[in-house]
This record gives sequence, structure tokens and C-alpha cells, in this order.
Amino acid sequence: MKGSLALLFALTSLHLHADIVPLDDKLSAFLGDTPREEAEVAVIGPPTYLLSRADNLPVENFEDATDPYLEGYIQALVDMHYYEYKVLVSVKDHKVYLANLPKNEQTSKSIIAFVCDLPGVKSVEVRDNFSKEELSAREKYIEKPQVKGIWFPQSTVLFPPFVADPRQVTYSVAGRINDRVVGHRAVAVSLGDDFPIFRWTDVFRWHGALQVGIEGCVWATFNFSNVPEHNDENCELFNADYYVAFPLDYAVDRWSFRLRPYHISCHLGDEFLCNKPQYINKRDNPSMEAVDFYTSYQFSSALRIYAGPGVVVQSDKSFIMKPLYVQWGAELRLFGRKFNYQRLFGTPFFAMHLENWAQRHWNLDASYRIGYELSKLQGVGRKMRLYVDYHQGYSYEGQFFNERTTYGEAGLSWGF
Repeated sequence: MKGSLALLFALTSLHLHADIVPLDDKLSAFLGDTPREEAEVAVIGPPTYLLSRADNLPVENFEDATDPYLEGYIQALVDMHYYEYKVLVSVKDHKVYLANLPKNEQTSKSIIAFVCDLPGVKSVEVRDNFSKEELSAREKYIEKPQVKGIWFPQSTVLFPPFVADPRQVTYSVAGRINDRVVGHRAVAVSLGDDFPIFRWTDVFRWHGALQVGIEGCVWATFNFSNVPEHNDENCELFNADYYVAFPLDYAVDRWSFRLRPYHISCHLGDEFLCNKPQYINKRDNPSMEAVDFYTSYQFSSALRIYAGPGVVVQSDKSFIMKPLYVQWGAELRLFGRKFNYQRLFGTPFFAMHLENWAQRHWNLDASYRIGYELSKLQGVGRKMRLYVDYHQGYSYEGQFFNERTTYGEAGLSWGF
């Protein structure tokens, strides 16, 4: 009953202004580069870079609140924002104890920082598990898990996307200049998303999470330069690529892995073929099925690196692809801050994505992106990104895959 009241109280009260809570030195140490397993218990105080909820509800209510009431309130909030992980919350003397945290370190840090910022919380300790007495007392208001996993998890992904990848699965629009293949003025659009289907928890000897899902995306490029102005048209659809994949992801601590079988097919635009009829008889169909495997390591909350090989299993006879390729890169995020009024987190980022294809004689294809991302939760969840990037290497536009190009972009995206 107390848990239900706390949930109702939480849902109707998160609309007021927030304060900044001083940063505890122990949180800084915990959220740094020290892995969680190096210390049995981590004691954490409220961070400065999270949205404070000290003004969301009358503070005196929490100073005088009983431990069971505060426990139900915190459990309800954690379940609301991180329901996939079944985190356990216990409160004694306004000190919060967390157990059953996910093995993914980035997500665990986000949950800990979230709880530290709640009003009435004196400190947070991470524990391996609760005693039988504590678990028994919680059965009155904590639903027992029925399956060892979660259907359709949505708040986080186990394997984050490659931010600088020209073929990132996301929703985006970008203005492009000086593309040697498409044109001097172009617009690139993508419509795609990652749809997790089922996530198993506590998998294998490392007790990580395993997820199966489906991805789909369409990338389209529109040319605005040297377009014949008949029928009042000033742009042409240059190319559209269609993609579907069935990724299998596994994440534990700072590691995450992805096995991805996928299909991609490329099609020249109708307006492009009408304006350049010489390509009608030269049109190829660079469609292929491929499988790749990537490994990602999160050195700290700031630095991530990744790499992996791929194999083209089958390609269309009109555009035969050599089988092997590798992709690798890094992402750096620094100087993150919170916006109290908007209740958002903002973080500058720099990312680079590099590829080498046998099809391109193993020459380097490089993309560099710098920008700013906004999110509701620290480090996880969907993000809006404003960015500029520079690409030097080869085109990704269908049958022009083997042609060299360089271009610059400025854009906006929404995705994980």
C-alpha cells in the first residue's frame, strides 16, 4: 500500500523547480574509472550534475518521513525509470541500499546517480544482495518476477550505436555540401529505429544481459545542385537505401557485444534517372546480405572504443561485393552538465568512425563528428544530437559505393 501511495505521490509531484545538491567526494570516486567490483560497498552522496529533486516536493515531508515510506517512494521512481532491471531498494535511517544492479556499468552509474539526487536521501550504498528478512518484508509491495527477462525493453540499449557512422540507425536530417558524388548541395535523411524484442537477465557465467531485436532504416539523399528546373522542381531523389537487421546483443560491466546479420538494398532515385537517362542502362543493384560482430569497451563515462569484422555472405550479380570488411572507432564525451529548468542533461561529444573494405582495396574510409547531445537520463536512453561532421573516403550511395568523395554536414538526429 505504501509503495502504491509513493508511486502516486511521485507521479503527481515531479513538476516543480530543482535545486543543485553539493557533490560528495565518494560519488566522484565511484563514478570515475574504478570498477564496481574493486570495492564491496560504495557509499555515495548526491551529485551536482544531476537534476535535483529537492524542490519537487516539500522537503520537510521527507525529513520526517518513515523509512518504509521513503523506501516505497524511491522504489517506485526507480521502477518507473529503470523497470527492466528489477533493482531492489532498502532504506534505513534515510540511508539507501541498492541491490540487483545491472552488470552494465554505465546503466548502474545512471541508477546510482538518480537515487543520490532524490530528496531525503543521506547516502547510497551498493550491496550484493539483501538478507532473507529484508526480501520477505518487501514482498508486500514488490512484484515477484515471473520470467527471467523483459519483453520489449525501451529505455536503454545494450549495445550503443556508432554515433559517427554514416549508416547509423536513427532519425536524422542533415544538410550536406561539396559531395563529389551526390552534388555540391544535398540533404541526407534517415528514418530508422532499434526495436528490442526480448532481454534475458543474468545470462552466462558473467551474469550479463542478452537481447534479441530488430532494426530497420531507410537512408535517402536529395540533390539540390544542377537540377533541371522543369515542373518547378529544384531537387531530385538521388538514392535510397533500405536496411533490416536482427541483432543479438550481450552486455556485462564495461563490455558489450553485437552479432548482426543484416540485409541492405540500394536504389537510384526516380528523379535522378529521369534527369540523367544515361544511367538507366547502367543501373546496378548493390544489394547484399552480411554478418558482422562488434566489441565495445567503455573505458570510463567519457571514453568508448569499438571494433569488429564483417563478412558479405551474398551480393547481387550486378554488383558483386568482395566479402571482408572491418569497422572501428571511438567516442569521447566531456563536460556534461544539467539544465535545472528544463530537467535535461547536455553533453558535448566527439566521435570518429573508420572502415576498411576489401571492396575498396582496404583503403581507409573515415567519418568525424562533433556535436552536443541532450537526454532525460544521464548516460542512457534516447538522445537528441546537434552535430557537424566531415567525411573523407568513399560514397555510401548505392552503386557509387566504390567512388571516392569528401563532404561536410550539419544536422540533427534523434535516437539511442
